[in-house]
Amino acid sequence: MERIGYVILYVGDLEASVGFYRDVVGFEYKFTDAGYAEFDAGGVRFALYERRRAEWLTGRDVAPGAGGEVVVMVADADACAERLAGLGVALLSGPADRPWGHRTVHVADPDGFVVEFAAEIPRARGRRRT
Repeated sequence: MERIGYVILYVGDLEASVGFYRDVVGFEYKFTDAGYAEFDAGGVRFALYERRRAEWLTGRDVAPGAGGEVVVMVADADACAERLAGLGVALLSGPADRPWGHRTVHVADPDGFVVEFAAEIPRARGRRRT
């Protein structure tokens, strides 16, 4: 069976991004080594890698973020929004109920990646089965 082993974001400022995902998002920080930082995100390894080093891995330049989203499940989206505001984090949207069964809050990380904090709520619409 195929499974996700890691989620890695290429970031411009590793220290700023480590602080964001540790202090704002709340992921458990594990270590930093050679431009790579890793977190325990509830059973999934979530990592950051310095974008300037990414060419070594990919064989080409890697453009800055803003083309992806990290979804973090939370118990209470409203409490999360209050906590984020208390930290001085600007909200992009929310809290808002979504028809697929989440109440969401969106922020941007230091590289512009969207981070969604989502709490499960009753679905407002069913899923179409094909």
